[in-house]
Amino acid sequence: MNSRTKSINELILTAKRDGRSVKYVSDGYHTFDELYYHRMILFSVICHANKDRAWKSWLHDDGTIFNDTFIVGIQTDEGQYTYHYKTEYWDMFQVQEVPRAPKYDGHKPKDITRLLTL
Repeated sequence: MNSRTKSINELILTAKRDGRSVKYVSDGYHTFDELYYHRMILFSVICHANKDRAWKSWLHDDGTIFNDTFIVGIQTDEGQYTYHYKTEYWDMFQVQEVPRAPKYDGHKPKDITRLLTL
């Protein structure tokens, strides 16, 4: 990580600690808010193209969920991949609704390449 990237990361973390939103922070092309929205649209396309592997739920497998969110996931050949979205986006995902999400398999952001197996 170069010093510019480190400085930007520190500014973002400071803003978050101070309770300020970073959704309007931009790289000069896109804001965080735009990029998260784009990611949601792209994940919905992936889920819709693989409806037999995709699901959504209002609850994690243990019955919990983050405030005002739901979870969407897809089972790949290498394991699951999931995202949480605000409740207002529920209808963006026309996939099977399950009472509780499957048990979390420990996937991390670096496991995004699991989606390449679809």
